[in-house]
Amino acid sequence: MKPTLFVLAAGMGSRYGGLKQLDGLGPNGETIMDYSIYDAIHAGFGKVMFVIRKDFEHDFRDKILSKYEGHIPVDVVFQSIDKLPEGFTCPADRTKPWGPAHAVIMAAGAIDEPFAVINSDDSYGRNSFEVLAEELMRPRDRKGDYCMVGFRIGNTMTENGGVNRGVCQTKEGLLTSVEECKDIAYNDKYEIVYKDAEGNEHRLDAKTPVSMNMWGFTPDYFDYGVRGFSKFLSEKINVPKSPADT
Repeated sequence: MKPTLFVLAAGMGSRYGGLKQLDGLGPNGETIMDYSIYDAIHAGFGKVMFVIRKDFEHDFRDKILSKYEGHIPVDVVFQSIDKLPEGFTCPADRTKPWGPAHAVIMAAGAIDEPFAVINSDDSYGRNSFEVLAEELMRPRDRKGDYCMVGFRIGNTMTENGGVNRGVCQTKEGLLTSVEECKDIAYNDKYEIVYKDAEGNEHRLDAKTPVSMNMWGFTPDYFDYGVRGFSKFLSEKINVPKSPADT
């Protein structure tokens, strides 16, 4: 069974100043998503699902989905702040989306095969999709067997400012933790550094694995994701912004 590519495209683009998912940057107006989807199709993915917001559905269907008709099955699901697990109600003053953990569970009931999750505004490269497709098509004999494509941080840096990355810890080939580190940048010695919450500077080796939010799941993840998000809501539903929102 070919896996599905699930693209997180509901972001508000507040830092960018617009819906960068819809902005063309290629010679013929291609978006970053177009390049990712092209690579995914050639890597063996058989379907593309997008999570978007209802308020820009018309533009998204016109500018994005129309490109793929006749090439690969595509569909959308919608993320809204009031679509929460049973027993929870969105706070009246909540305006920001809940973040990627919430976005992924919007596809519960719409995806029945192994699937990859990517950001709409990150470029991953064809080899990443090939590695992930091969892993997702591998037979599994147990639930909860998920994966993530890691990247060497030195290959994800820019000289135009700091970046936020999920710094990964692994043991015997298994991912044990992902810590979000913000404003990672080069210092005057061209070392890769970031500061923790106390202002202490830390150096990262260029080969340090980081997450670019490229994950692989099987459909049983949706039950796990709903339980995890429900736990988050029970503890922090009234917190204005938390790590799960980013």
